Amino acid sequence: MTARRSVRLLLIAVAWLLLAALPGAHLAAQHLSEGVRCTPMNERTGELGCWIITDQPLGQIGKSETFWHLDIYPTRADAERARQPGGAVVETFGKFWLLSIEDKNWRPIGGEHLADIGPLPVKAGEAYSAQYMEAIFTPGMTSSAHFHSGPEAWYTLSGETCLETPQGKQVGRAGGEYVIVPGGPPMHLTATGTETRRALVLILHETSKPPSTLVHDWTPKGLCKQ
Repeated sequence: MTARRSVRLLLIAVAWLLLAALPGAHLAAQHLSEGVRCTPMNERTGELGCWIITDQPLGQIGKSETFWHLDIYPTRADAERARQPGGAVVETFGKFWLLSIEDKNWRPIGGEHLADIGPLPVKAGEAYSAQYMEAIFTPGMTSSAHFHSGPEAWYTLSGETCLETPQGKQVGRAGGEYVIVPGGPPMHLTATGTETRRALVLILHETSKPPSTLVHDWTPKGLCKQ
């Protein structure tokens, strides 16, 4: 009996090791324990998760609000020709994107203008950087509780995301209203609905401070599960 029990325990241990080796298994385990954290793109091991594409310094922003512009181009070269200082050209979700932080009525040369998201509240005269991320969550996946040193916004291509802060909750979905959260308050994200959430995410953070900081003194009420 003892030998059988030892063999059974050994087989269970081997099964867990094999499971941990599967692509994305670490994300599933992380999601179950504490939520997904954003990781640099060069450390990507699977499709699901939050992946940092670039962190682009912008210098000082002279006004107390600005806008995030999203334009797509047929080639990277076309997007690079239209890019202004501080803009970022990224390839994600099968497209070449020009991502720019500019005044509301600004437009680049050429391309297809998809959105201008704002106003984004900032401190006039402060130096900012734009961290851009690709987020792919299946329904039920969550982020860790965290806050940012500047506003966060996202452009949703598919699916639905619920954001809880101490002030309540907001829901962003493809084709719907854009969600903008000012820097400072703690937040917790949950992919809701029935589709996989795919989104381009911006954290417009103070260059002198980390874009994101984990929160340990606030617990969400679970508003996004109601």
